[in-house]
Amino acid sequence: MNSTAHHTATEEGVSRRGFLQIAALAGTAAGMASRAAYADGQIGYWAMDLPDDKLKGMLRTILRIRWHERTMADKMLTDSNYRGYNHFYAGQEAVATGVCAALRNDGPFDQIDVAYSTHRPSGHALAKGVDMKLMQAEMDFRATGLNGGYAAEMHIADPSVGFMGADGMIGPGHAIATGSAFAFRARGSDQVSVVFGGDGTYATPHFHSALNNAKLLDLPFIYVLENNLYHQYAHYSYSCPHTDIADAARAYGIPARVVDGQDVFQVYNAAKEAVDRARSGGGPTFIEAKTYRYYNHWGAPGAEAGKLGAFGYDPLAITSFRPEREVRAWMQRDPVDIARKTLIDWGLLDAAAADAMEEEVKAEVTEAFAWAAEQPLCKPEDGLKNVFAEGEVIPRQIA
Repeated sequence: MNSTAHHTATEEGVSRRGFLQIAALAGTAAGMASRAAYADGQIGYWAMDLPDDKLKGMLRTILRIRWHERTMADKMLTDSNYRGYNHFYAGQEAVATGVCAALRNDGPFDQIDVAYSTHRPSGHALAKGVDMKLMQAEMDFRATGLNGGYAAEMHIADPSVGFMGADGMIGPGHAIATGSAFAFRARGSDQVSVVFGGDGTYATPHFHSALNNAKLLDLPFIYVLENNLYHQYAHYSYSCPHTDIADAARAYGIPARVVDGQDVFQVYNAAKEAVDRARSGGGPTFIEAKTYRYYNHWGAPGAEAGKLGAFGYDPLAITSFRPEREVRAWMQRDPVDIARKTLIDWGLLDAAAADAMEEEVKAEVTEAFAWAAEQPLCKPEDGLKNVFAEGEVIPRQIA
């Protein structure tokens, strides 16, 4: 069953569940075709049978990430008091949302699944359940932030929801995530360890070490590679010989999927398959999500306040490192638009309800930024705390 056929059916008034029931009545031939398609590497369509509130929650998560990103960009462009040092996730929201929707995010720490992030962590954190107000205070170096103002953006963490932390260095999180997966298996837990990585991680030793060990030990480990085409300012083809980086995982004997990272439901389907495999003792999975970041590598050069995306010259890259038409082409396949249209097609929302949801999210984001801006700043001398396991470094004034 392809998505075109499904949309046609729903447009004619058949619910997504009803459509599945009709398909099931097609008999043995349909069943054989389905099994053949699955054997050929196609992914199941579990998202279509999720509860309505779960599906609408996925759109809300995408919107929360999007408006948090846009507000950060506008702050960097217009607010001289904003201290955030941000690597924006806008454009990639469907990946974090789809993956985390397939995870166990609530409950005791020894039961929830864990996720490790990158230097572009805000989307992963929000999708995993991190409090937006506390996260934003942290990103603005506020003393009452999620990690006391010490982590800022690239090292935020909240183990209470299984968000084990962002990673300012490219790659080490993958090796640490396999360690968590090993711990889960060693104590007989059915927890799953997920790591998010960019296309640039392929060229690091941690990428290969993590995959090698995960396969050797058949760990409950899922590697989610967000291929947004560019490292900082170089296309990934400069450091990777594969069109699909997933081919590198297959070389280790790991099941690998390539999905449309702009479609949250495709991402969810692949993630659910991977989580089910991991929980049942089937070992690791690699998911490559083809996606795109709307802003430049860091900050908001080329962007305008109130407008989504960055175009043209980036002073850090010396030149415009990607064509404007490429950026605009990807923005035509926007995760927000795809999720919204799908849920409207499935009859879960109408345009007015979708608009109302977005307005609610924008109000929530505005409130979070306002709250964070009122929090006390870290003191310079606080940077000397937590350097050692016990005690503090004594401040010294150097003449």
